[in-house]
Parts: sequence; structure tokens; C-alpha cells
Amino acid sequence: MPASAATPDGLAARCTRALFSPWSRLALLFLLLACAAAAMLLWHPQRLLAGDWPAQLTGPAALAVFALAYGVCTTAFVPRPVLNIAAGALFGSQSGLVTALAGTVLGAGLAFGLGRLLGQDALRPLLRARWLAAADRQLSEHGFRSMLTIRLLPGLPFAATNYSAAVSRMRWCPFLLATALGSVPNTAAYAVAGARASAPTSPAFLLSMGFIAVSGLMAVAFAWYKRKALRGG
Repeated sequence: MPASAATPDGLAARCTRALFSPWSRLALLFLLLACAAAAMLLWHPQRLLAGDWPAQLTGPAALAVFALAYGVCTTAFVPRPVLNIAAGALFGSQSGLVTALAGTVLGAGLAFGLGRLLGQDALRPLLRARWLAAADRQLSEHGFRSMLTIRLLPGLPFAATNYSAAVSRMRWCPFLLATALGSVPNTAAYAVAGARASAPTSPAFLLSMGFIAVSGLMAVAFAWYKRKALRGG
């Protein structure tokens, strides 16, 4: 047996390799997500819809804090519609839209970074099923177009698409730019709905709800159309 195998340095090197192995990093990602989800369950972010926001927190500081909280919440699988409606209810249509978009891009970037750093190396070798390989190829080769379509047609969970994109070879800039541009229409609709929730018969509220319904139906139709293509059929 080589002498180096029994030395403390050899043991430390093996422990370091095990600690930073792809599967160890993936386990850390799952642990972080579980802790974040547990924190969200305890905090109940849906209380924001009832105006549960510190009264002393106003102005630009409130917008910045909300955008930061929004980003963190989306990494823990909190649904964006809840946060978008809360942004509109708390800050109005325009400020709510800007704040929600900032939180959207921040949350997408956090999830993408975590997934790429902690999950990509372990999960890429598992993409062997035909439809998974096809989806991965679509995201890797046509990242901006694919992500823009996903953002424009809601239906897939926001956090899940972020982590899935991280496993692909999509680059950062197309991912974030497509997220920012593609999220505008539906985010605006939810922010307007939140801002006008006290007047549910107003034209603005009815138009926003109609847009949400139509975009949802379009997402279902698009997913049905793409199903056979992803399965190679």
C-alpha cells in the first residue's frame, strides 16, 4: 500500500472529493430546497394578499425588500401568481409590475445558479429517456426562444422550469433575458388584477382576468401540441 494512502493528507483529499462530488452537491440542493419550503410553510407568504406588510416599510425600500422576498420565495416553489397579485395590491399596477419583474428575474437567477452549481453534474447523465433528451436539446440549442415561449405561455411551475433549465447547457444571458421579456404580459395582468381587486367589475380587472384565462388556455393547447414532438412522435 502506498504510504500516501494512509496519510492524513490522503484521507483529507478523499473526504474533500466526496464532499464536493456531484451527488453530495445534489443532496445539498435538495436539503436547501426542503428548508426553504419549510420556511415558506411557516411564514405563509399568501398573507401578503391580506395586506400583511409592515406599515413602516414604504417607498423604494419597500419595493426593494419585496423584490428580494419575491425572488427567495420563488426558489422555494411559492407560486408567482400569488406574489404578483400581492405586488399589485400593495404597490399598485405600475410599481407592482416593476417590483414583481425584478423579483422574477432575481428568483430565476437564484434557482438557475443553484441548479447549475449543485445539480447539473449529477443530473445530466440521467437524461436518457427520449423525451428528456429532446427537451434538453431544445433548451440547450434554442435557449432564448424556448425559454421565451415557456414564460409567455404559463402553466409550468416557475421554479421547476428554472431548475430544469439549469441542468441543460443554456447560457445565463439568454435565460435571464427571455425570463424578463417573456414574464411581462402575465405579470402585468396579475399585478393589475391585484391592484383592482377591490373593484372586480371594473374594465381593468375584467380585462386582466380575461387575459389570464386566455393565456392559460393557449398554454394548454401548446403543451398538447408539443407533447408528441418531445416524445419523438
